[in-house]
Amino acid sequence: MLYTLAGGGTLCGVAALVLLIVSTATDFWMQYRYSGASANQGLWRFCINHKCHAHTITVAFWDATRAFMLLSVLSCFAGVLLGLSAFGNGTKSRRVRTGGFALLLSGFLALLALAIYTGVTVNFFGKRFLDWRFSWSYIVAWVAIILSFAAGGFQLCAYQKNIAELPPTNVQES
Repeated sequence: MLYTLAGGGTLCGVAALVLLIVSTATDFWMQYRYSGASANQGLWRFCINHKCHAHTITVAFWDATRAFMLLSVLSCFAGVLLGLSAFGNGTKSRRVRTGGFALLLSGFLALLALAIYTGVTVNFFGKRFLDWRFSWSYIVAWVAIILSFAAGGFQLCAYQKNIAELPPTNVQES
């Protein structure tokens, strides 16, 4: 049972990792109209009429969102590696448990990043631009959060099942 749950957790973790990387790297977190032209922005750049430029001002919410997303990617990567190590020689139940916690941490960090981004976008950009919407990179990040939490849950369930299936240790009395 360990390999089924840990395998599912690792598979969800790999999918979450790919989606977190794609979401963090792409420029479609928000789309809006700017002086009649179509525009979009990501964490690193903004694009107007398909001409992209780096963000010119440093705003704390972008820095916080970037930092939490990058930490989430690193935590997810660690969780996936620890999950894969369960398929090596013998059962590595502590690695599965630690991988589960890393994947849950990844989901929490990405959730924190999206909460910050959502709050600022709705309260600041939502008032500045009349015609705006969240775009596919932002939605991909939400899917990655769900997969990351699912992966962590599967890993922790695999650990619990493995502990429950272990034979009791024999205590010898002298």
